[in-house]
Amino acid sequence: MDGGTPNFKTWNILYPVYINSKKTIAEGRRIAATKACENPTALEIGDCCGHLKVPFAIEIDKAYPRDFMQVGRVRFNLKRSDGSLQNPLIANKKQLMLRVAELVPRHPGRVKKQEPATTSNAAPAKSGKGGKKKR
Repeated sequence: MDGGTPNFKTWNILYPVYINSKKTIAEGRRIAATKACENPTALEIGDCCGHLKVPFAIEIDKAYPRDFMQVGRVRFNLKRSDGSLQNPLIANKKQLMLRVAELVPRHPGRVKKQEPATTSNAAPAKSGKGGKKKR
């Protein structure tokens, strides 16, 4: 977890469902499917928030109410105590969701997961005699 401020509970929340391209709007997606990413996790979203210099905290034990099987959410804070933005390029929650959705597919853990699937080798054909068995 990142950040030790006492007003942690007042930070905004970002569930992975909000930027999941596999979900519909009725299931909880909040950005366009073309801009969303496929099956993000709370850890990937947290890493992206850290990359964008936005204070965040990952809550692994929490779940989205409409899809309670996917656990994890990220709390983030866009503004400092004096009211200025943490990152001038991100002014609101929607902009953060769009930026995170761009970064998640390039996440180092995700790239490593996809490499074995793309380098699949064809199984060698069996070599041996075919035909009828002797009785």
